[in-house]
Amino acid sequence: MSVCSVTGLPKRSYRWSLVIRDDQRGMAMLTVMMVLLLLTVLGIAAITASGLGNTMAGLQRTMEASANAAESCLGTGVNIIQHVLLTENGRQILPALLNSTPGGPVPSANKAVLESEISGNSQNNTDVPIGSSAAPNLQMDVGPYAVAGDIDFLYVKQRAGSGQMQFAGYEGAGAGGGNDVDAFFRLTCVATNVAVGTESQVSAIYACSLGGDGCQKQP
Repeated sequence: MSVCSVTGLPKRSYRWSLVIRDDQRGMAMLTVMMVLLLLTVLGIAAITASGLGNTMAGLQRTMEASANAAESCLGTGVNIIQHVLLTENGRQILPALLNSTPGGPVPSANKAVLESEISGNSQNNTDVPIGSSAAPNLQMDVGPYAVAGDIDFLYVKQRAGSGQMQFAGYEGAGAGGGNDVDAFFRLTCVATNVAVGTESQVSAIYACSLGGDGCQKQP
């Protein structure tokens, strides 16, 4: 008796062939799904990394702008010190520098205190530019940043190699001084952008000639 066959195979072999082909199709579908899942994960990771990079770059630009705003306050503070130390200005802050004049960086209520500090009468004053007890010597707006600054007189020092002279009078009524004597000041400025919650603080020491030769930033 002959065995009935399809496509040249015995009937039993044909049934096993169908099962094997179904299994192969299932494995192929599973492989495709795994590849799609892997590609999706890689795509999400790439998008996340790109977004994080953009966020970090934006934050860095914001911090740089904040630091630049604070640095501009240092320059303003040095200019005010130099103006006050000029003999022809009588150790007083010029009216044009007061905030009663539009754009002036010195609060009018702080004028006498700042003049006293620059003249050496208030050594290491405890006033601070920001905080609950803030009494800034300088206030200015630089773009979106509110900048507050503090100027503190530290000490006077005779320049190396200069002739012996008396300069202690500077610490009293603001008299005395010369081209070979420097007054040292610490300037601290804080720039704040409330909208984005960033803050940058810079501080520097300057040696300023009592003879009106300008100020030099110390390393």
